[in-house]
Amino acid sequence: MLVQLRQYKHEEVQFDDNRTTGESQTEDTVNPDSGEYFDKDFDEFDVETWETVDHEGDPIQRRSVTIDGVTAVSVPQDSIDEGDPDLPGQTIQVRMEGGIEQLDRAAIVEVQDENPE
Repeated sequence: MLVQLRQYKHEEVQFDDNRTTGESQTEDTVNPDSGEYFDKDFDEFDVETWETVDHEGDPIQRRSVTIDGVTAVSVPQDSIDEGDPDLPGQTIQVRMEGGIEQLDRAAIVEVQDENPE
C-alpha cells in the first residue's frame, strides 16, 4: 500500500526570524537524517520539507510523508496522551517488511492499495 501522512511539530524559530505562515523552512532547519527524527533510517520515505502553517492562531510546522510498501496502518490504543495536546495528529503505526514503525503527531491523508484484487 501507499500511505500519505501529514506530520506536525512545534515551529523551531529564532526571535529574529521573519517567516510567515505558509513559508517553507530553509534547508538548514530541515532534518536531513531521518534517523535523528524517527530513531530509524527510513530511506523509503518520500519526505518534503517542513512548512509553517497556522493552527489555532499559532504557527506550527507540517510536512507530508509518503511511504510505499506498507502492509498495514494502525492507531495504537495508547496513542500519544502525554506530550503536547496543542498539536494536531496522533501516533500512527505502519507495518512494512522490516517491521513496525511509528510516527508521532501524524494524521492520515490517504491510504491506497496499489494492487487491489
